[in-house]
Amino acid sequence: MNKNMKPSGTLMETFPAMFLLVLVASFNMVGAQRGAGQPGMPATGPAPAAAGGCLFDVTKYGAVGDEKTDMSAALVKAWADACASTTPATIVVPTGTFLCGRTDLKGPCKAPEITFQVQGTISAPADISGDTWFLFDNVNNLNINGGGTFDGKGPAVWQTKKSVAVDAMHACMQTLRFNYVTNALIEGITSKDSKNFHFIVIGGKNLTFSHITITAAGDSPNTDGIHMGRAAQISILDSNIGTGDDCISVGDGISDLTVTNVTCGPGHGIAIGSLGMYPNESPVKGIHVKNCTLTNTLNGLRIKSWPDREVCDASDIHFDDIIMNNVSFPIIVDQDYCPWNTCKNTVRIVNRLYCVLYDSGLNVSQQLELLESTDS
Repeated sequence: MNKNMKPSGTLMETFPAMFLLVLVASFNMVGAQRGAGQPGMPATGPAPAAAGGCLFDVTKYGAVGDEKTDMSAALVKAWADACASTTPATIVVPTGTFLCGRTDLKGPCKAPEITFQVQGTISAPADISGDTWFLFDNVNNLNINGGGTFDGKGPAVWQTKKSVAVDAMHACMQTLRFNYVTNALIEGITSKDSKNFHFIVIGGKNLTFSHITITAAGDSPNTDGIHMGRAAQISILDSNIGTGDDCISVGDGISDLTVTNVTCGPGHGIAIGSLGMYPNESPVKGIHVKNCTLTNTLNGLRIKSWPDREVCDASDIHFDDIIMNNVSFPIIVDQDYCPWNTCKNTVRIVNRLYCVLYDSGLNVSQQLELLESTDS
């Protein structure tokens, strides 16, 4: 059952069956454009190598930028040498288009800092298998920069994904995955046409995404821009994200997330959840989304949880100074999230969510959508 809630009072609301939410929101949902420049534009030219460090050019290891020769073996060798360095190390993928299969780049490393500098385009094979294209695992002090592009070649699988089972759909290749990575700066790169999620962060701490461009068709399935879970101190700054799914999606266990000056669209907006699907999920807390613009998205800001699963807390969530243009559902709190119709409708919400909308003298043209589960 859908309920439109009028903004009222201060906000501190408890959902006893599912999650605790504290939400502060400030929106301008009008057609005006933000006047402070366009985010997501990487700095011109490649970033310099780490000061006093060593350069590891993948072409010296046999990589060829002809879009035909798989450079994955050359890249792994370059990574091994860089990782073993006792000084800051920079791996360079120069201009050109480099075909690359699935690649695992693992730590811990001796190098005090590793920079992966992509100046050209890294292209995925159309028929790549597995669930991750590039895996960065257990690495400390990582930089990814250079102004280059990761081309996931997603259109080759998108039509197939639309017609297969859910499990098969989620098994498709993610572009960049960061497992237990700490102190990372991903800056000035582009992820294009991922087969699945573009970036995913699991179990890390202190990662910053800055001046990132993420692009995929508006109807591309499961192409979330940046997804994260069980990580802390994540920043997403000055970036452009347009996909067929959530621009940013927040799983359980996220704390201290800052999203600032991000443009989103097309896509499904910015989402927290879904929460409560699995046992022992960790709380979500300290979410700050500010000065963002969403254009031509299905949803704006969404919080979603499963109706008959596990308890998960979400608190200290702030949305401030958000501009929405042509957004179908600007604000959604959905405690009946069940995309595959496998849920028992056993939860009834007793308390209500109250949201304060400060319109700064401008017209707030759309209302909060609160989706409630009811007795079956």
